[in-house]
Amino acid sequence: MDTVTTELSTRELRSQLSDVLGRAMYAGERIGVTRNGKLAAVVVSVADVEALEEFEMAQDIAAYRQAKKDDDGTRVTLDELRADVTS
Repeated sequence: MDTVTTELSTRELRSQLSDVLGRAMYAGERIGVTRNGKLAAVVVSVADVEALEEFEMAQDIAAYRQAKKDDDGTRVTLDELRADVTS
């Protein structure tokens, strides 16, 4: 991950939790947490999560609008769908 500014182990996280939270909250750092040498999680600010959720919502809205635009009005019954899936 290119945006992770620092990585530390779960053991280091335990001893530095208050500092890590402060760095994420106030400095906007993205701090990777490793377990057995592999990145397991990332501590990020609430602002980062809110921005991600906003981005995801925008993608969902765009996909909905595209699906609505592409809808040709054709519908199938549940029985037709089941027959198509099982054949």
